[in-house]
Amino acid sequence: MRLSILAWGLGDGALGDRGAAVGWLVAEVIGLALVIVSLSAFADTTWYLVPFLLGTAFIATWVLQAVRAYRRAEGMQAARPPTPRGSPAAAIAWLSVPLLVWGTGFWLIGADGASPGAVLNRFVTEWPTLASGHADWGPKLAADPQALSDAAGAALADLRRQCAAGKLNPDCGTTPANLLHDVRLRLTTQTDTTATAAAEAVDYEQRPSRVLLIFSGTELVPVARGVVLQLHLAAVPPSRDGLQLGARRWQIVNAERPASVGST
Repeated sequence: MRLSILAWGLGDGALGDRGAAVGWLVAEVIGLALVIVSLSAFADTTWYLVPFLLGTAFIATWVLQAVRAYRRAEGMQAARPPTPRGSPAAAIAWLSVPLLVWGTGFWLIGADGASPGAVLNRFVTEWPTLASGHADWGPKLAADPQALSDAAGAALADLRRQCAAGKLNPDCGTTPANLLHDVRLRLTTQTDTTATAAAEAVDYEQRPSRVLLIFSGTELVPVARGVVLQLHLAAVPPSRDGLQLGARRWQIVNAERPASVGST
């Protein structure tokens, strides 16, 4: 079991089955190569599930070949001895570590261009960094990173003016991120290949509401005061050479300021 966890086929090799050992080792190399290639080609596209499922299948096969080797070794014994403490079978629990790392770590690097919402989430999270021109992922996020950086910086400057005029929350001048507390970024239109989003400065108004259709109450509702930035997105083929197979990556293709979009 421990040898099979270390590398595919080592358990079969220890049992004297060299053919199975070589076959498993070759399968491991091929499987790992497929995961790496698909991760590079599709992780940030609309086909993000392909590398994720391949990686999950790789780990599942890792488990299956280890269990198979263990069962073969167990079947070769004339009598089954008592299971000792720290049994080799318990070593299979170690494979939960790569499964956990893959299942959580993939979403930190993958699917960031799989949908307009993912792109907008990345943009609004790093808006101040992008506006300063220090975002190294700019070329991945936008067709024209410099134009997007300029528009994002101009929008922040507009928000600073509104902050100085007392139109935003009281602590809006503390950090650049605080300027975005009263900004809502939402999709306004979307098709299969294009989308438009508006970054709006908002006020919060209290409006009457009903709880369980019986009790009276109030709720805070955001009310847009004006657009500070409008983003146009498109689903484009990955810029890299190689496998594409119809996969697309959402990207910001244009950014407009209020004077361009007719907002105040």
